[in-house]
This record gives sequence, C-alpha cells and structure tokens, in this order.
Amino acid sequence: MVEPVRYAMIGGGEGAFIGPVHRTAAAIAGNCQLVAGALSSDAERARRSGERAGIAPDRSYGSYAELIARERALPAQMRAQFIAIVTPNHVHAPAAIAALEGGFAVLVDKPLTDTMAAALDFQAVAQRTGGLVGVTHTYIGYPMVRQARALVAQGGLGQVRRVAVRYTQGWLATAQDAAGKQAQWRVDPARSGLAGAFGDIGTHAFNLVEFITGEPMTRIAADIRAAVPGRMLDDDGAAMFHLAGGGRGTLIASQICTGDANGLEISLWCEEAGLHWHQEQPDRLRVVRRSGPEEIWRAGTDGAWLDPSALTAVRLPAGHPEGYLEAFANIYHDFAEAVAGRVPAHPAYASLADGIAGMRFIQAAHDSSAQNSGWVDLVGEAR
Repeated sequence: MVEPVRYAMIGGGEGAFIGPVHRTAAAIAGNCQLVAGALSSDAERARRSGERAGIAPDRSYGSYAELIARERALPAQMRAQFIAIVTPNHVHAPAAIAALEGGFAVLVDKPLTDTMAAALDFQAVAQRTGGLVGVTHTYIGYPMVRQARALVAQGGLGQVRRVAVRYTQGWLATAQDAAGKQAQWRVDPARSGLAGAFGDIGTHAFNLVEFITGEPMTRIAADIRAAVPGRMLDDDGAAMFHLAGGGRGTLIASQICTGDANGLEISLWCEEAGLHWHQEQPDRLRVVRRSGPEEIWRAGTDGAWLDPSALTAVRLPAGHPEGYLEAFANIYHDFAEAVAGRVPAHPAYASLADGIAGMRFIQAAHDSSAQNSGWVDLVGEAR
C-alpha cells in the first residue's frame, strides 16, 4: 500500500473560504494527509482552527515560522513533506521562502505573491534550493479545459486566431460588500498587493488563455479601474492582448458585475473550428467546426474519446457533475505525486514559471492602464 503524502497548511483557518476548499480537495485526492498547520496568524484562532481540522494539538502551530522550525526538527518519516500556503497574498513569498529554505516543497495559492519584486525573490530562492513549487490555478484541473488544450495542440484545428475570455463576478459591486473577511484583504493594497480584481480573478483568465492555446501572451493594452468610489484597488477592467503565434484576444476581469456569480468563460477561434467552455457548465466543451455539425464533448470516465490528459482528471461517469472541488483535488493529487517522485505526465498544478508569468501580467496591465491603455510588452523568461 502506498503511504499518503503528508502536508501542512499555512493559513485557511477560522472564517476562511479557501482553506476548507483546499483541505476538502486534498481529502478527495486520496493521496494526501494533513498532519500539521499554522491556520491563523492569531495563536488562539490557529489552535481552534487546527482542532476543527483534525490536526493533533502538538502539531497545530501559532505561526508559520514555528511550523517550519518544529516540523523540520521531526524525524523524516513523520514531518510534513510539502506545505500548502493559503493566506492573503502578502504572506505568500515570506512563508514560501521560509518553507523552501527549510527543505519543504511548496504549493501556493494564486497569485504567486503581492508584488513583482517579491515574486522574483521567491523565484531566486526556489532556483537556489531546488525545491518543488506548484501554484493552484484551479481551472486547469478541469477535464474539459485539458481537452480543449489537447485539441489545439494536436494541430487539426489550425492556428489560434482570436480568443475572448471573461471572468465576471458581482460580489464587490458596492462599498458595503467589502466589509466581510474575504473581501477586506482583497481590497487592501497592504495585503493584496498591486492588484484587486486583475490579481484575484484576472490571473485565472490569463492563465487559462496561455494554458489552452499553448502560447504566451506577448503584449497587452489594459484599462483597469476602481469603479466603487473610495476603493484603492481595481475592481473592474478589460484588456486587449497579442499571443506569440499571432492571435489576438480580449480579457475582462470584473467583480462589480451585479448578478454574476462566477462567470468564467473562454472562447477560441482557430482556422478550422471554435472552442467554447463555461466554468458553470464545466463538464461540457462546445466545438463548432467550419463545416459539419456542432459537437458537445462531455467529461466522464467512460470517455475513451478524450485525450489522456483530460481522462486522467475525471473521476465519475458522464452525467455525474464534477467541478471546483474535483479540479482542486486534481491539483493536490498531482502535486503530491510529484513530491513523492512520481511526476505526472500532465500535472494539474501550475508551475512557478506560470506564477511568475501571472505576476508579469498584473504588472503589465497596471503599467498599460497608467499609460492611457498603451501597449506594454510582457517580457519574461521562456516557458
């Protein structure tokens, strides 16, 4: 029997949204075991949160520094093998750097950090230590997103000509909406960093474009703003972009679209067909070819027609909806496998390089908007 990979968590305690999502997903993955945590920066809240999460009292720590020091001191067969970081953005880099220096692999929530400078510090330490880093861009864990990527990569659809991606929510449509715990840090530059909506959900849209097309974004012209008076970070924006292969696209990221819940959708038009995926109907991929009938591709364990990269991300037969938690579970499963030395052929987690690219996207969008939406190059390392 293969032993589960042990992990610890920083952040995600009492009152958090994303922490329970990560822990539930890890449980669904089936190859992970939560053994330690520093679930809050407040020691008493961390203790209560750890108890609720089933963490033994002697391994529920009051800070990430204590977690790393005490886990590192344990025998190798007991200590956590990787650390999941699910805090507000400003803690990502210092916690990840400390974990990497301590010899732990790191799985960090997106965006990678709060600032470009912090991201580059993170990258330098990862390169020096050789530690494994994964980034939780949830949507690349969906089977039909992976199928869309495979169809494009196979070449039969021809060159990508145009992309339209939008991620619209309405949960921050008024000033009063920013009062809750989940909103407070997202509208605070000291904790969120340079970006609001473009960092929180725009990076997902950006990552989805690059993942499905297989091409990096090379230039961007953005118009971002704080639509709600008095708000310090962007809550609404749009951009045009160029892809390395010559395609063009548009990207919308907004959290003030009243009535929208989690409106992530993407369309690609290639020479021979268009592909269309909507996150709120995640088990369907619509393919419309230049000639012939419209096709609806469906996820399911019986889908022998699916690309292996998509089929390995499916757990249930067709018609049994799989969604957000299962996509997150694919990330945890594949990262744990990589930590154990069994690197998957098609990992569901994003790489450190993808995380750095997301930070460059945020910076370029802000630079462009500050220059009256002038074109800005997304300069970075080859990925």
